[in-house]
Amino acid sequence: MAEVRYEAASRIYPGTEIPAVNALDLDIADGELLVLVGPSGSGKSTALRMLAGLETVNKGSVFINDVDVTLKPPQDRDIAMVFQNYALYPSMTVAENMGFALKQAGVSKEQRRAQVLEAARILDLEPYLDRKPKNLSGGQRQRVAMGRAIVRSPQVFLMDEPLSNLDAKLRVQTRTELADLQARLGVTMVYVTHDQVEAMTMGHRVAVLKDGLLQQVDTPRELYRRPANLFVAGFIGSPAMNLITVPVVDGAAQLGGLSVALPDDVRAEVDRRGLDEIIFGVRPEHLALADVGASGEVAVVEELGSEAYIHVRVVHGQETEDVVVRVGGETAVKRGDQVSFGVAGATHFFDPGGDRLDGE
Repeated sequence: MAEVRYEAASRIYPGTEIPAVNALDLDIADGELLVLVGPSGSGKSTALRMLAGLETVNKGSVFINDVDVTLKPPQDRDIAMVFQNYALYPSMTVAENMGFALKQAGVSKEQRRAQVLEAARILDLEPYLDRKPKNLSGGQRQRVAMGRAIVRSPQVFLMDEPLSNLDAKLRVQTRTELADLQARLGVTMVYVTHDQVEAMTMGHRVAVLKDGLLQQVDTPRELYRRPANLFVAGFIGSPAMNLITVPVVDGAAQLGGLSVALPDDVRAEVDRRGLDEIIFGVRPEHLALADVGASGEVAVVEELGSEAYIHVRVVHGQETEDVVVRVGGETAVKRGDQVSFGVAGATHFFDPGGDRLDGE
């Protein structure tokens, strides 16, 4: 097991001026499952590959257990990486695939067998040890790839979108198994995904990247409860937070017929910056249908069984805003209805540049 540390680590690809990863400072604790998440091109996979030694660190450093590994080749870092395409040898059995790295390292046949059997037991692969990869399901192949990493007992496990080739139902099942496995093994794991739901359900902490820059790193709950900026607010959460540019009148954000008083620290910051418009954020579950408030026509009703999301078109100044409100699954609201809604939970306020407004 190991601690991992990035110190102002940057990767600049030849022929470009903008770093793919820009001065990344990030500490990962021993035994932690940290998820790197962000949209395509955010630098998350590059950051992982920098840790693996598969990408050059042009500036800064990378440490594993306080040892500077920035210039070390991948084979000297004691890490194991699992890719989205599994990379199994089709001519080998499951047992041979799992034990291949040990064989290359000169581990005895008896010891290899013992370590493979133990990994197979952990991953429920014992019935499949004599099968070839073509005779396995996608989820089973992914577990074989995991088993190949486990038998080596590396200091750090690196996962690069390992579930992206699985169907939706199997992804949910496998991510649960993977999180449980990480907890039972107590290993340090760095996990890359573009799926923020996957990130939120798996990570002890989640690091959000955009354009090579770390936006925020925190527990899933804190990321959801208190996003540091407009990007994190819009990226974390499904459906996304409602984010609407609104005028500030007499210390309150105005959205149609809805007036939301600004907290004292937000109001002080708005006054200090001389803002007459801000970005108002509220999650769908923190809005509720009401007799008074903002009003509009229902454009879409998304039925999810236990709950539903209604999209309300609100005329706001010269614009029409699509505001999403979560309601119960037994709602009678339908497309074309006129409804009103008010605030029934936490609100968030950002300046037009994307900074959170709360006086801190």
